[in-house]
Amino acid sequence: MIQYKGALVLGTIIGVGVAVLLTPKKGSITRENLKKEDLKVKDQLVDDFNEVKDDLSKASASGKEKLKEDLKGLASKTSFQTEKAITFLEK
Repeated sequence: MIQYKGALVLGTIIGVGVAVLLTPKKGSITRENLKKEDLKVKDQLVDDFNEVKDDLSKASASGKEKLKEDLKGLASKTSFQTEKAITFLEK
């Protein structure tokens, strides 16, 4: 998903560059349009960054929970094996 957003931003930048080179408008109007487009791209980048940050936070939290579950399972298995070894040694 991040790759597509990067491509979108790159496409926007290229499109703006081509538009600047091919526009028949006055320089002041072109600059104003560039400022507006720059703000749009900036807002989109901020939104995309926040979305990626949220996705990473969710993945991290999910990973932590899975690690806790795996450690509990490992502790349980280890405890069981220890009990078996003690029982065997006591015989």
